[in-house]
Amino acid sequence: MSEIYMPRLSDTMEEGVISTWVKKVGDKVASGDVLVEIETDKAVMEYEAYEDGFLVKQSVAEGETVQIGAVIGVIGDSPDAVPDDSGAPAAEEKAQEEAPAQEKAAAEEPAAPAQEEAPAPAAASSNEGERPRTSPLARRLAKEYGLDINGIKGSGPRGRIVRADIEAAAKEGTGSAPAAQAQASAAQSAPAAAPASQAPSFDDGRDSEEVPIGNIRKVIARRLTESKQQVPHFYLRRTIDAEALKAFRGQINAQLASTGAKISFNDLIVKASATALKLHPAVNSSWVDGKLLKHGRINVGVAVAVDTGLVVPVLHDTDKATLSEISGRTRDLAGKARDGKLKPQEMSGGTFSVSNLGMFGVDSFSAVINPPEAAILAVGAMRQEAVVVDGEVAVRNRISLELSVDHRAVDGAVGAAFLKDLAEILEEPMRILL
Repeated sequence: MSEIYMPRLSDTMEEGVISTWVKKVGDKVASGDVLVEIETDKAVMEYEAYEDGFLVKQSVAEGETVQIGAVIGVIGDSPDAVPDDSGAPAAEEKAQEEAPAQEKAAAEEPAAPAQEEAPAPAAASSNEGERPRTSPLARRLAKEYGLDINGIKGSGPRGRIVRADIEAAAKEGTGSAPAAQAQASAAQSAPAAAPASQAPSFDDGRDSEEVPIGNIRKVIARRLTESKQQVPHFYLRRTIDAEALKAFRGQINAQLASTGAKISFNDLIVKASATALKLHPAVNSSWVDGKLLKHGRINVGVAVAVDTGLVVPVLHDTDKATLSEISGRTRDLAGKARDGKLKPQEMSGGTFSVSNLGMFGVDSFSAVINPPEAAILAVGAMRQEAVVVDGEVAVRNRISLELSVDHRAVDGAVGAAFLKDLAEILEEPMRILL
């Protein structure tokens, strides 16, 4: 028999959610068949079998989250093969055994007088030896809700606590964490004040509904929060004259009319960005674990909005691609992104990103850097504006560009020089072809 492990499907993936089991227990499996759909931090991806056989066990239920490397299923030689249950959950059981041991050791240490007066933690310690089986997702939800899993009855196999049990306990108000109970008791003697972590109360007659959050949205929230908190952003803004760019695009598309291909303004901006990165390799870098990495390849990511959030497929070796290749690859990757069919390699290795909201009529905006990249370009809508040209007032098409830069990796003058050259390339677009 062969165990199926949660794979690493992206360079930033730490855990995955079993979205859908395509194969059911007992189904025949051939190498290359799609076994399961897994929701990562970037997209929902198909995971294929690497050998022939029969799916004899699904170790993780749909909707549950597990860490990379965890056993999610077993493939056997026959549909009646009985998997050995002892090996699959070994890592989880070991983690559960270590946690009570550490908590027990901590409980044996002398406690401060103020803690000795609170009976709730002592009661929790007495139950540590009988810690119930709990799925990783259930443990995480219990922590978020402030629930004690020892007070929750599991409905899963062999009494395992699953997500539904945690959500039910949260709604019913059962399974409150001992620490939370102790804090609540102490709060009764303190002046009345609303706790900072308490959810806001909507009592003005509006109906509110909690919306289920997928793994992709959670990871987007976490990573972008980390980016704003840990990456020292600085912003550079410039408005370009887009008259020549508009005419250049028209000429190219006229020549491509017979082929059905069409170059967008974003394709031109992506190619121009790659050209500017060749002139300024310092911007094509990353600050990782206190080290500055300068990348030899130029891989531009293009932000694509999908139903589950935002994904950034990557155009590898963008500087070496023609405009037609960039256009075709961008359309292909955007389609895959919306269908949830992107492959791991199509979402990893980015060294710079472009985010364009011009199609929504947005004049300008500040984009959040996509770590570990050092910069991201935000592109606004093309607008006709009255400007002075050669001493005369004229109406010109103009586009706003804003560059968000990681100050740890790129100095202000370096970022400014990059944006200056990028603007000049777009204003003289024939340079894109050089």
